[in-house]
This record gives sequence, structure tokens and C-alpha cells, in this order.
Amino acid sequence: MGKSGEDLGVVAGLVRASFLVNAVYAESAREYGLTVQQGQLLCVLMGRPYGMSDLGGTLGLEKSSLTGLVDRAVRRGLVRREPDPDDRRAVQVLLTAEGHELAEDFYAATCRRVDDLAAGLDSQDRDRLAALLGAIVRDNEAPTVFLDARQP
Repeated sequence: MGKSGEDLGVVAGLVRASFLVNAVYAESAREYGLTVQQGQLLCVLMGRPYGMSDLGGTLGLEKSSLTGLVDRAVRRGLVRREPDPDDRRAVQVLLTAEGHELAEDFYAATCRRVDDLAAGLDSQDRDRLAALLGAIVRDNEAPTVFLDARQP
């Protein structure tokens, strides 16, 4: 194993960075009494309501796992199901007022923690890192599971 301060290749750098981000995300989730999956659900729903099928695809969950996740969030009063206005057979999942407030707090705390991971970089390196990560996300068509903190 290499030392933590050494230069890394792309693969090792991305994998280690993902571990760092996952650890920060898990820490934020614990602080707010959420599971990581519940935190992801709340962050995804901050952008807009989702139908169950789209939500499952975005979160990478099978139908039964997603149903359980949404059921638990409904019981906690964080989300609700409403009929889909475009398809009477389907439902949309959206945040409740309590869920929206928790999502905003969780999102803000997680953004601060993730931003702190790059605290040692100057603004030019931060901009370069953001551009490179943006290219990777776009090229791989990563779903929007976390909003860009720079957007209103």
C-alpha cells in the first residue's frame, strides 16, 4: 500500500476520493439520524418529484429495495406519495415540509464537509478539479443524485 501523501494515478485517486466522499456522506447521515440511502433519497428529491421507476434508476435500486426505502421515509414523515398527474396508475414521490427542511440541512452540512476535503487546494486547483470531475460525470452520464452547491 502506498503512503497517503504520494501522487496517485487516476484509478487509485478516484477510488480513494470516492471512499473519502462516502465517509463524509455517511458521517452527515449519522448526524441527521439518516441512513446513507435515506440521505441520497432526500437529496435526489430536492430537485423535483420523481416517479418510482425514475427514482429507482437514479438511485440504482431494485423495485423492492426502493419500495422499502420510500415506505420507511413515508413513516418518518419525510416524503409522501402522490398520484402522477400524467399517469393515473403511477405515483410520484416528493418531499414533505419536514423532509424538505431536513434535506436542506443535511445537504448544507454534507456540502461543507465535502468542500473541506479540498481545503488544501488553491482556487485555481479547485477550479481545475471541478472541471475535470465535471467532464467525468458528463462523459459517464452520472445521474443527478446531488445538486451543485453553486446553483441556487
